[in-house]
Amino acid sequence: MDESLLVCVNKVFKSFSNKGKSELVLQDISFDIKKGEIVSILGQSGCGKSTLLNIIAGFETKDTGHVLFDGEEVKESSRKGVMLFQNYGLLPWRSVLKNVELGLENTGLTKAEIRKKAKYYIEMVGLDDKLDRFPRQLSGGMQQRVAIARALAIEPELLLMDEPFGALDTINRYYLQDELLKIQKKAQTTIVLVTHDIDEAIYLSDRILIMGKEPGHIQKEIKIDTYKPRDRSGSEFQHYRSLILEEFHLSMTKPPIEFNI
Repeated sequence: MDESLLVCVNKVFKSFSNKGKSELVLQDISFDIKKGEIVSILGQSGCGKSTLLNIIAGFETKDTGHVLFDGEEVKESSRKGVMLFQNYGLLPWRSVLKNVELGLENTGLTKAEIRKKAKYYIEMVGLDDKLDRFPRQLSGGMQQRVAIARALAIEPELLLMDEPFGALDTINRYYLQDELLKIQKKAQTTIVLVTHDIDEAIYLSDRILIMGKEPGHIQKEIKIDTYKPRDRSGSEFQHYRSLILEEFHLSMTKPPIEFNI
């Protein structure tokens, strides 16, 4: 196996039972993710993006196919891969510091080591002056930064993000996208991001996997080689935006297209 590869998804199919009938939601999904990449899974609601992310994380089983994480078959969730949701998942009775320390408890580290590591990642997300604040005292953007710090403190090889900025206003979403790029560059974490926001996918990603639906399948892969952070108003950005919009137009007017990746 190529040592640069972290995740390999090969010919994955997934069905759910609906009113006594089997409904195929993912069909023949195959792709690889390299270490240090940011890969977005982009698609309309109902195409199976979150189901695919949960299979990669080990929260959901597949029907057939293989999902390898660092060369080993994914059979259950692991601390090597951490999921970050839109609702932050912070405990309201714990401070910022205590929320970040939560993921480090029962790891064999001493209290002093846990405190030191938690503070390091809180500083990384720019909240070192909010250590004693509680979630209710923070904005939505700050709460999401706490959730990112808690995930990074575990030092996972893979960070899985399911619409992490979807509940935020545009300004906070742009700010956190920039912060995520800075953090990812510093921590060298591999990120898989599920989104339905085309601009977000273009701004953050090294590659975009566009999913079609009925059933969910990889319709196209787009590689973005331009510099980061990207100019949202630039011609290259608009070029990729047009490409993606055209793909969605095609997906609504033609049968699903099969791609070998």
